[in-house]
Amino acid sequence: MTNHTQAAGSCEQEASDPSDRRSFLSMLTMALGLSGGYGALALMAARFLYPAKPPARQWMYVAAIGGLEQGGSVLFSAPNGQSISVTRLAEDGVVEDFIALSSICPHLGCKVHWETQNRRFFCPCHNGAFDAAGEAVSGPPADSHQNLARFPLKVENGNLFIEVPLA
Repeated sequence: MTNHTQAAGSCEQEASDPSDRRSFLSMLTMALGLSGGYGALALMAARFLYPAKPPARQWMYVAAIGGLEQGGSVLFSAPNGQSISVTRLAEDGVVEDFIALSSICPHLGCKVHWETQNRRFFCPCHNGAFDAAGEAVSGPPADSHQNLARFPLKVENGNLFIEVPLA
């Protein structure tokens, strides 16, 4: 009878042993932590591999090509607030005569302007200069290889249009 009583007592002691409960809870906590960590990693990987859709874009009227002379520039404001400089570089009457570049310097966000006499875009904040194609040629933008953002253009029926983001 003593053996039976001892066996029953040891089973009750094993079932209610606090160290077993602690190890079970720590294993459960570790499993939840690992699954949460791997879940976050999977979410970041999915956002990297499948990025959000680009914003909607639309063609918008800029000017009649006859109204913009060679070397001239017009400032265009996109619906999303971007400021774009549209410049006429040649007189052939084709889309290649024009270039549309952001009028915001990528270095510090200052306004750049077209200098007809120097055939360049110039940023007065830090003497940054960009060639007619928007490539940085001097100043901090050239040192960090930061060029002006470019926008697509098209000519239809003697009118110039630009494709810009709406939002």
